[in-house]
Amino acid sequence: MGQEPGLTPHTSPAHPILATGSTAPDFALPGIDGQVHKLSDYRDSPLLMVMFICNHCPTSQLYEGRIKKLVEDYREKGVAFVAIQPNDPNAIQLSELGYTDVSDSLDEMKIRAEYRHFNFPYLYDGETQAVTQAYGAQATPHVFLFDRERKLRYEGRIDNAQRESLVKIQDARAALDAVLAGKPVAVPHTPSFGCSTKWKSKIDSHMQELKKIEAEPVNVEMVTEDDLKKLRTNPTGKVLLINFWATWCGPCINEFPALETTFRMFRRRDFDLVMISTNYPDEKAGVMKILREQHASSRNLQFGSDDTYALQAAFDAHWDAGVPFTMVIAPGGKVLYQEQGELDILAARRAILANLENETYVGHPAYWAK
Repeated sequence: MGQEPGLTPHTSPAHPILATGSTAPDFALPGIDGQVHKLSDYRDSPLLMVMFICNHCPTSQLYEGRIKKLVEDYREKGVAFVAIQPNDPNAIQLSELGYTDVSDSLDEMKIRAEYRHFNFPYLYDGETQAVTQAYGAQATPHVFLFDRERKLRYEGRIDNAQRESLVKIQDARAALDAVLAGKPVAVPHTPSFGCSTKWKSKIDSHMQELKKIEAEPVNVEMVTEDDLKKLRTNPTGKVLLINFWATWCGPCINEFPALETTFRMFRRRDFDLVMISTNYPDEKAGVMKILREQHASSRNLQFGSDDTYALQAAFDAHWDAGVPFTMVIAPGGKVLYQEQGELDILAARRAILANLENETYVGHPAYWAK
């Protein structure tokens, strides 16, 4: 990630960090506002902080509130802020999306910015990564502070702890205060820490992951009333996303890919997806055809009786309509999210993320519960 503050950073020769004292590299990048933002757009601001952040990284997520507070506290002091998303979304594996609702495309950046009420420009460099290369952004977040002449005075972390409650050193604020006061920055380099930049060179690993997914076995089991009653209590110790569907249901088929993508994003955590076909038992061949087309390697069940109403009631007595029908259920049976009809996949993912295990990244579920 970097070396101790004050030392020359050791980075890959292919992606060196911009040296202290260097002139700010130019940029012209599309923003979430539909405009192209250029370095010259900020020429009237005495100071400029360029911040490399992204959507998918849980460390970057936990810094969003602190970044917004920086903008609030220093904007009136003449500091301009601009954030750049450095990653190529095609270089991110689905298994790397286990702590997020969206990936890092420009459209998904718009979703995140609206959801978290960003108060700064958010630009996309995933297409060429030329700007990211010029700055040498190593991880998200990684910030660069330029003075009035647009010389680099500080680069590195925002502060010294991912978990805000543990912060003892406010590196970015100290650098801002020093430059505003016309003083040298005491520590001009600190190590950035977070998810590494996803360079285009990783695209092959993403494609390899997809090939492995397509090769995974696809099966379906017949389910009884007793099985459904037990499933509704969720004795698994995992958060379950349960979706009832049918081969003849257009909306069901339309949302199938998003459900399977969610499974592939979260399956390394305490999470499972259960897809339940409400087709009659003698329609198994048609069910399997759809499942294979969707590469549905999640857990697949199918109604094992012609009495679909009894099976519906066994799972939930209040389910009195058709499909699709979706629930997110916590261990022990508490309903975290429910949708009769077409699914809001982002709402479902956020409900899941707010209730997944806390010990793998303490404090992260609280980000989604806000």
